Amino acid sequence: MPGMPNGKPAGVPCIQLDQDFRCKIFGQPDRPKVCSEFQAAEYVCGSHRDEAVATLNDMEATTAPIFIIKDPT
Repeated sequence: MPGMPNGKPAGVPCIQLDQDFRCKIFGQPDRPKVCSEFQAAEYVCGSHRDEAVATLNDMEATTAPIFIIKDPT
C-alpha cells in the first residue's frame, strides 16, 4: 500500500483516503490491485457508509489471526 509500507492494519483508515473518504490514487498505476479489482456489492456496502463500515469491521474481526500464548511453565 503506497504510504503504508507495513500494510494497512485492520480498523485503520487507508492513508490514501481524503477527508471525504475518497481514494487519492484512484485510477493511478500505483493503486493496489485489491483496491482496483474490488466490486461493490450490497452485502458488503449496505445502503449507507455506517452499514458498510460495520460489515467491514465484522469481516476483519472474523478473519483476524488468533494468537495462542503458551504458558512458559
